[in-house]
Amino acid sequence: MRIAVITESFLPRVNGVTNSVCRVLEQFAERGHEALVIAAKPGPERYAGHEVASVGGFALPGYRSFVLGMPMARLVGKLREFRPDIVYLASPVSLGAAGAAAARKLDIPCVAVFQTDIAGFARRYGLRGTDKVIWSWLRRIHSQADLTLVPSTATLKTLADHDFPRLALWRRGVDADRFHPRYRDERLRHEVAPNRETVVGYVGRLAPEKRVDLLANLSGLPGVRLLIVGDGPAEAKLRSALPNATFTGFLDGLELSRAYASLDVFIHTGANETFCQTVQEAMASGVPVVAPAAGGPLDLVTPGHTGLLYDPDSVSELRSAVMRLSANRDLRSLYGLNARAEVEARTWNAVSDQLMGHLNAAISGHRVLTAGSEPATLPANAAIATTITTTVEANAAAGKLARGVTGQGFPGTPATSGEATPAKTGTGFETAA
Repeated sequence: MRIAVITESFLPRVNGVTNSVCRVLEQFAERGHEALVIAAKPGPERYAGHEVASVGGFALPGYRSFVLGMPMARLVGKLREFRPDIVYLASPVSLGAAGAAAARKLDIPCVAVFQTDIAGFARRYGLRGTDKVIWSWLRRIHSQADLTLVPSTATLKTLADHDFPRLALWRRGVDADRFHPRYRDERLRHEVAPNRETVVGYVGRLAPEKRVDLLANLSGLPGVRLLIVGDGPAEAKLRSALPNATFTGFLDGLELSRAYASLDVFIHTGANETFCQTVQEAMASGVPVVAPAAGGPLDLVTPGHTGLLYDPDSVSELRSAVMRLSANRDLRSLYGLNARAEVEARTWNAVSDQLMGHLNAAISGHRVLTAGSEPATLPANAAIATTITTTVEANAAAGKLARGVTGQGFPGTPATSGEATPAKTGTGFETAA
């Protein structure tokens, strides 16, 4: 298969979109597919054996590491020259919008991957009143795709509520060899907690959209030391608020593996995560998780089994959850073992098999539509996430979601075929017959 990958973010910028695209490109190469990557400058000439075509771009104000690709005048010509079987849009916003239009102009099947809550990020950066415009723009982009792939049940419901058509669940894999309990480093732990305190850690971008300011509420908890991994615009302010915490800056490779595995408790604070890969990496490292009962973590964390969820707006619940785990070594050990067992089969190879199924379904569905048949959606998944309104409901629902009741398609869990789910109809959702 020949696949044109048009992505809003790529190397050398490192974030969730970039990491996912890199893993997908590696899987394409292993399967013998040829990809053309189109991304904003600067960038490598090739990745995993695939050509990378760099285009001009601009950084978002206050978010310099996220560069949006400018629509390329020669995009149609580049696609015509490459002759892809399908166009893959990774978190489309600006360059992805041009890619969707070009695919439609050339009558090429197109799959879009929804990965970034742009509206949520805008609110975190103080851009109030922009939701309607942002959702309208994103819906317009995704409506041009034959299929939109969504990483979590909560995000699936959000997109259905905003009338996005042709949605399907597609999760993310985790490298359970790279992220493994064997990398636990006692020397690192001694540097962070010289008196054998509980090591509670955060891994990720230090920025307003991640709500890292909430970490300051953990300062002074008895018997707890904080390890903060990552960098970003909020780092200086956070260092001032947490003078006794250990800040490592950005880590990668073996250093990152050691940092994860050396934690006793992993904490996440962002409430606008469409998936939350760092939660999976912590779980693969055998670390129990404390995360907000919102977005992607609802699918990933099973309360009372692999970690705890807290009301995203409750500082007291956050502190209580951390204190409960920090005070109970046996409970941490049990949750950590359960977490590792729950994710170790979620390999990138397994989820990429699902991705190839989605790509083939989009190609087949596109051929049906272009043959002049009725414009119908692809076959539907069985069920979609229910509305979550309280932490109690979230804790009850998360266990069901993590076990595949909604057809989430994780290896080792009951699931449907992982095909597309139609847009919302009336007050409910259509289900498979």
